[in-house]
Amino acid sequence: MTAKDIITLPDERLRTKSRRIGAVSAEAQAIAEGMIEATLEWEAGREHEFGAALAAVQVGLLERIIVVRHDFDNKADKSFGVFINPEIVKTDGELEEDLEGCLSVKDIYGSVKRYTKVKIKAINLEGKPVRLTATGFLARVFQHEIDHTNGIVFVDRVNDPHNLYRLEADGKFSPLPPPEAAKAIASRGETH
Repeated sequence: MTAKDIITLPDERLRTKSRRIGAVSAEAQAIAEGMIEATLEWEAGREHEFGAALAAVQVGLLERIIVVRHDFDNKADKSFGVFINPEIVKTDGELEEDLEGCLSVKDIYGSVKRYTKVKIKAINLEGKPVRLTATGFLARVFQHEIDHTNGIVFVDRVNDPHNLYRLEADGKFSPLPPPEAAKAIASRGETH
């Protein structure tokens, strides 16, 4: 897979709930590897952005697979964890508002409230159960990606169009002009 395989709004697949995977297969492994390649290629073309994670639906595959970067503070570290059928089993901590972006929502960022701590269960590529507690930015990333597997995009969680921003070429954010903000808010899906 390449960065060109990453789909963007208004592609309706982003509004569709992904299927659970029954058994981990070589195909799931290949999908995960392709997702990582696409994320890294996408990131290579963006000086001021970072490919933190990706859900399979973002490459047009309605499978419950997500890949999550191991080290968010080191762009040189290109290793990812793979999570199949990920679920949030418990939310904890406070709701914290922060900016989010998405490889499937080009150049737009929005202020989204997320829990600061979540407990996740999933399956790894060996088919073994995984349970983990994620805090801070990692908790935000898991919530964002699991939303994708449920047909939800971060703009669906932005309630005020004044909380939408455009990433400029210099790496700074500017408020999204009202017509563009209204369009982004209007793009929210009603299928989930």
